[in-house]
Amino acid sequence: MLPERTDVLVVGAGPTGLTAALTLARRGVEVTLVDQRETPAVTSRAAVVHAYTLEVLDQVGAGAPLVARGLRSARFAVRDRDRTLVTVPFDRLPTRHRYALMVSQSVTEEVLTERLAEAGVRVLRPYRLTGLHHGGDGTVADFGGTTVRARWVVGADGINSTVRELAGIPFTGPAGSEESFVLADVRVDSALPRDGASIFLARGGPLVWAPLPDGRVRLVATVTDPPAEPNAAYLQRLLDERGLRQRPDQVREVLWSSRFRLHRRVAGTFRAGPVLLAGDAGHVHSPAGGQGMNLGICDAVDLGQTLADVLAGSPETRLDEYAARRRPLAHEVAGFADRLTRLATAPPSVRPARDALLRLVSVLPPVRQRIALRLSGLNQRRSGLDQRRSGG
Repeated sequence: MLPERTDVLVVGAGPTGLTAALTLARRGVEVTLVDQRETPAVTSRAAVVHAYTLEVLDQVGAGAPLVARGLRSARFAVRDRDRTLVTVPFDRLPTRHRYALMVSQSVTEEVLTERLAEAGVRVLRPYRLTGLHHGGDGTVADFGGTTVRARWVVGADGINSTVRELAGIPFTGPAGSEESFVLADVRVDSALPRDGASIFLARGGPLVWAPLPDGRVRLVATVTDPPAEPNAAYLQRLLDERGLRQRPDQVREVLWSSRFRLHRRVAGTFRAGPVLLAGDAGHVHSPAGGQGMNLGICDAVDLGQTLADVLAGSPETRLDEYAARRRPLAHEVAGFADRLTRLATAPPSVRPARDALLRLVSVLPPVRQRIALRLSGLNQRRSGLDQRRSGG
């Protein structure tokens, strides 16, 4: 049952919303978390939690239990069929999390939900937001006739955010930026090592091969016109066309599969009065590099800590500073994902030069370290949450 009043209303119980609510609850803030789905999703897009995100989750008590349920990936390889063009190791990252954690988004959500319950907050379902009205001492959120008055509203309700739409915040990106993807969890016979993820650069587009716990493998590929539920034969063709050539993977079982389309978009602002955005409600882009959910979780902890500070007496301008920090990061991450995609889809005439450049990178440890820092998110230390703590 919905409360009549709350300090903070968080709409959307994906990783971003769960993390925002957990951050607030651990600071003693009265928070209400709602989601329009009757039950949590059991299939999910994201499959990697990077080192910086784990550091951020450590701050809210969710890092260690998540690590216990994931698979540590020691490296990231860029391949052209059987050739390894460059390997990016994570073992020299300046963190105690010297790996990328391979774990399904549904498991990440389970861990966050458990920690949130320990903090005394549960997800209220299913409640669909239908209206937002500002005035008086806060905002009235309408859920089909039932209302909640909140001092602050956090939109963590994804790409098609109702909060963002009702707040009148534009969500724009470059023309022609839509991409289509196939996503699947499979069991395969493969010669690829299970302690690292790979991205295959292919004419038809990139193919990501990422190991998950329990012997599963996550496949993500850009395609022009994917079927609604790619079957084993379709996925086998993708692996045959883009993956290993001499010892190709053999698909044994498709655990689940889907397709999705994304535009590269960033919200015009992350704050409109008492309404604040985080995660996919504020930014969407190519999944290349596995950055989207990670950035959303970091948004959530930053926003939760900032809101808790404001409710404890700090000036509201701190929330403008949150928006000013996170929006440039969203643009930077979206640009990075686009560059990875363009690298993968380079035309045949450019590929020899591309491959030669990548092989050069492979023998330059400082360059590989910079790439590892970028993939891991640790390059955000001076522009994200650390900047909030320093007041910069």
